[in-house]
Amino acid sequence: MTQATDREVKETLERKGHYAINWEDLDKIELPTGVISSMYRVGDPTRQESPTVFRVFYPPGCEIEAHTHNCDYTEIILEGSQRVGATWHQAGDIRIGLANRGYGPLVAGPEGATVLFLFATGAWPAIKLGNNDGSTLGSDILEAHFEKRQSDQGD
Repeated sequence: MTQATDREVKETLERKGHYAINWEDLDKIELPTGVISSMYRVGDPTRQESPTVFRVFYPPGCEIEAHTHNCDYTEIILEGSQRVGATWHQAGDIRIGLANRGYGPLVAGPEGATVLFLFATGAWPAIKLGNNDGSTLGSDILEAHFEKRQSDQGD
């Protein structure tokens, strides 16, 4: 099944007041690191300020460089484990972060990690820190995918 366009979701929301989907209905983007990500926006998906939700799978041992985001966020470890900096987090753990505060690196445990990210706005793209080159972040690939979806929809 192809993911509904943002316009289709918006029209359904305006008509019915709600919209239901399954994670399997959303585009899955695989990054060069093996990370698999899908996302949706809370409420009107055409509004950049809408909160944004990602479900991300990190393969075993995957490392993502330290970075930050331009909005507040929270992360919930759904499955597996992940080290953030020097601290290991397990399924059920919740991390809450402020905008423009760096964290990482992230390293997935031996079973990988599935993490739910909730960003306060559409300002979710990861921003490289320090001497990192940004190559493990994949923000450019994710942004290009979602921008292409918008342009293909004529929004």
